[in-house]
Amino acid sequence: MPSCALFVIDIQKDLAAIPETRIPDAQRVCDAASKILDNARAANAQAVADGHKPDWLIAFVQHEEKPESGPLVKDTEPWELVFQPQADEMLIAKNTEGAFESNPSLAKTLRDQGIKCIVICGIQSECCVLSTSKNVLDAGFAVTILKGAHSTYNGKTKTATDIEREVEQELSDKGAKVVDWEQWYP
Repeated sequence: MPSCALFVIDIQKDLAAIPETRIPDAQRVCDAASKILDNARAANAQAVADGHKPDWLIAFVQHEEKPESGPLVKDTEPWELVFQPQADEMLIAKNTEGAFESNPSLAKTLRDQGIKCIVICGIQSECCVLSTSKNVLDAGFAVTILKGAHSTYNGKTKTATDIEREVEQELSDKGAKVVDWEQWYP
């Protein structure tokens, strides 16, 4: 049974692929997430080839809004994920910033699968990445934030990079580990 989960949060077409609406560092986040997913999937394949259970639970978190609330409306192009979950991977739909808030039984589901730690990458740093990470910590799981593999839009007075660093510091102060994604290996 895997003891860790990889959460790929809200890497959806509106935020990461559509030129008019994507975050400024969408390409960086997508490139990082692609390599992170490749590594986690390769680790799982190797574990299975060696006769073991997969090392990682890979979970895609997908935000959903009502038409009057935003563009991430279910079954529309902006709502679609950039990376497609494989058959053995989990899809977590949510309609709030925190995945656990939208899914009250998620912590139990993860514990029942033996999960003790969650590694996070995705979009938007100060919204869904931050809220879900806080949910993870509040639920008693260890959390690792992959630096360079999450981002957001520029704010009125702060750049996306400034916001990323503030989120990493806030989560680190709460007990999360912050690791450069290129130095993290599943």
